[in-house]
Amino acid sequence: MRATIWFSAALVVIVLVVGRLLAIPFSSSVDLRAIETSGVVAIVVQVCAFLLARRSTGPGLGSGWALGIGLRFVAVVSYGAVAVRVLGMPAPVALISLVSFFFVSTLIEPKLLTI
Repeated sequence: MRATIWFSAALVVIVLVVGRLLAIPFSSSVDLRAIETSGVVAIVVQVCAFLLARRSTGPGLGSGWALGIGLRFVAVVSYGAVAVRVLGMPAPVALISLVSFFFVSTLIEPKLLTI
């Protein structure tokens, strides 16, 4: 439970910092909405992927981590279809921000999985 709280807190900080950096080149109101929406989606998906990896059985947590990678891939593809077609967000901003949030937060995940 402690690791999940630490991961969630670090994830929120990552989304805020990376989102702020992405707001420099993508500064229109539509772009900012896409970055905010991507941040929320990234937090939900990353926490679910982290919990999946934590609850997986077996040595090394490899199977749970692989499931998390699959979950992230499905989330990017689904979000790209939904965000662009249904919500009318610009595809480059929505996908670049989501993938950026995933990438940076995935870098801290292995360390917190072992706590």
